[in-house]
Amino acid sequence: MNIINGIRSYINDSELKITILNNKINIVNYKDIGHFDSNKIVIKGVEKDIIIKGNDLVVSKLLSDEILITGNFNNIEFR
Repeated sequence: MNIINGIRSYINDSELKITILNNKINIVNYKDIGHFDSNKIVIKGVEKDIIIKGNDLVVSKLLSDEILITGNFNNIEFR
């Protein structure tokens, strides 16, 4: 039964996940994009917002539940 629960949990996972790589930020299970320009992007989650500040910020990938942001990051805040 644990294997089935593990698979079910993986498939139905709705937790906000953030992966930070070199000049890339990938966010999965976000709710909405609150603000977007080349210097600031606000991503809204169910429980918290993510404010990304930097230069030359670009949304490189946009899906209904996943966003990939590239650019030069100066600051990442969680509210």
